[in-house]
Amino acid sequence: MSMQVFRGFHHPGLAPTCALTIGNFDGVHRGHQAMLALLTNEARHRGLASCVMTFEPHPRDYFAARGVGGPPPARIATLRDKLSELERCGVDQVVVLRFDERFAAQLPQAFIEDVLMRGLGARYVLVGDDFRFGARRAGDYAMLDAAGSALGFDVARMMSYEVHGLRVSSSAVREALAAGDMARTAALLGRPYSISGHVLHGRKLGRELGFRTLNLRFAHHRPAAMGIFVARVRGLTASPLAAVASLGVRPTVEDAGRVLLETHCLEWPLQLDAEAAYGRVITVELLHKLHDERRYPSLDALRDGIAQDTAAARAWFRARM
Repeated sequence: MSMQVFRGFHHPGLAPTCALTIGNFDGVHRGHQAMLALLTNEARHRGLASCVMTFEPHPRDYFAARGVGGPPPARIATLRDKLSELERCGVDQVVVLRFDERFAAQLPQAFIEDVLMRGLGARYVLVGDDFRFGARRAGDYAMLDAAGSALGFDVARMMSYEVHGLRVSSSAVREALAAGDMARTAALLGRPYSISGHVLHGRKLGRELGFRTLNLRFAHHRPAAMGIFVARVRGLTASPLAAVASLGVRPTVEDAGRVLLETHCLEWPLQLDAEAAYGRVITVELLHKLHDERRYPSLDALRDGIAQDTAAARAWFRARM
């Protein structure tokens, strides 16, 4: 059975009781995966639905827009990719809550009674070691554990998860992506870093320059990774396609603030015509960073730059054959 996704918890399709975990789950890294494995195992033993409560926008996006708590974190994954990874981890249902003024002002006890108990029917609640909740982050694990004893639900806490002695966290993934260290990113995620989405029509500039691209929108203004990458495309053909990709704001031709992932396949599949990719959902894995985005002085210079990046990507793949 496929995972169900609910916006809010006032839906008749929600399971009446559940085993629950709560968090942003940006990137669904190996620490998240370990937590979700524990959650789904507990749910199965207890005869409950496994449920993840997550937030959109990120709570720190909400507070940053109001001048509180510093800048928001760069975004590792779109909501689409987060939900896809949660489903791969075997979660039964996801509740996406809008983090707004009303939610931010909710007192910890009200969150426990209105959301966890009445809204979701939580019978088991699994949280991370740094979990805080409620207005001004006043609620903590001790408060949640005491409420569970009083109201009849179990509470468990999972301590940090380490790989090679390093704590796995979304912050660590962001740092690796910012540094362009795609190998370290993959070690933290347990898979290559990837972005998926529907292929969109663009300005067809790549085609004019001789480098046709597959365009995906990254629906957040601050991606954790930016630059030019050796890449691999899944979803167009049975086998993945070698590619070179640009993730950013296109400073030479647009720089409008919207973030696009533009991917050029090194060899276009003969069985696909030029228009066949539009509307398809593809996944682009970013394997190795070549360099940051560059602002070229002309379209001719941009064409030469893309040619150099394409040659560098071909060389990278040849070295690994």
